[in-house]
Amino acid sequence: MTDYVKNMRKYIGHERLLLVGAGVAIHKDGKILLQKRKDNGCWANHGGAVEIAEKVETAAKRELFEETGLIANSLEFLGVFSGEELLYTYPNGDMVSFVVILYLCENFSGEVKGQEEEVAELKWFSIDNLPENISPPDKPMMEAVVRKLKKV
Repeated sequence: MTDYVKNMRKYIGHERLLLVGAGVAIHKDGKILLQKRKDNGCWANHGGAVEIAEKVETAAKRELFEETGLIANSLEFLGVFSGEELLYTYPNGDMVSFVVILYLCENFSGEVKGQEEEVAELKWFSIDNLPENISPPDKPMMEAVVRKLKKV
């Protein structure tokens, strides 16, 4: 959680907070690298909140590295996701409304290594055989990633 979000939570408690997120879908050889989140036990793309004055692409690269150990050598803009599908309540009761800028990354380097605080597991999945338990706010983004990859 960013310092900004922690500070805002002091004032608003669990009330809904509008958050801008940067997400990255990692793709290689027909497979997508997903992370199993520790907070809800669901599979998700990689990403997180954009810091104050941080560029979205910089946030996407930072979050990818923090969560997976991978360095994005290039990112392809995939879309902006928002609306009712991205309303979410965390297991601790914190409510958010996400606006997520999602990137596709097929050019990356580094060794896959999960962040111990947030990531329970990192695993490659075929785009034709994704897990059922996708984190709710990630579902529309995952569908967009699969549509994009199947058109390529």
